[in-house]
Amino acid sequence: MAEERKPKILVFGGSLRRESLNKKAAAAAAAFARAAGAETTLVDLADYRMPVYDGDLEDAQGVPEPAKALKALMKSHDGFLISTPEYNTSIPGPLKNVIDWVSRQEEGEAPLACFAKKTAALISASPGALGGIRALAVVRAILENLGTLVLPQQVAISKAHEAFAADGTFADPKRAAAVKNVASGLVDLARRMS
Repeated sequence: MAEERKPKILVFGGSLRRESLNKKAAAAAAAFARAAGAETTLVDLADYRMPVYDGDLEDAQGVPEPAKALKALMKSHDGFLISTPEYNTSIPGPLKNVIDWVSRQEEGEAPLACFAKKTAALISASPGALGGIRALAVVRAILENLGTLVLPQQVAISKAHEAFAADGTFADPKRAAAVKNVASGLVDLARRMS
């Protein structure tokens, strides 16, 4: 019997902040995805800094190298596990900017090459009582419009500044179980879609 293929999942937090709660949530979720049988790649968007998207800049200089590098990584993975903060009831500018740049079609490339026929799962973490849930709806709408199949289950982690143990795992077993369920669901979906 042939060995089951491990789906490749790209994992990242939607914040650039060094001590981001969403980077911590993404790292914890990546561990759950690996345990569920995925090959995971955890990246930091701070390593892919790019200018604010501007069509004139794109016309003059093309797609910036960090966007090309991240896009290549996205294209080489089956799905994405994204943990986003909520800024003023929406998603952070850097996350939207990344999506805008990597969505640009380059010569010889299919439209939306790094989003179409991909899978995604979403979590959010916020010190607030709602856990960033309003940002989840925005990210979901964007990804689905770009052709990505987004897992229906999602997790919004409220009081996220209290959510993590010293080792980066979730302090509360219920929260851990909820994130594990989403990560495992994504791995299963990605496996079935590939």
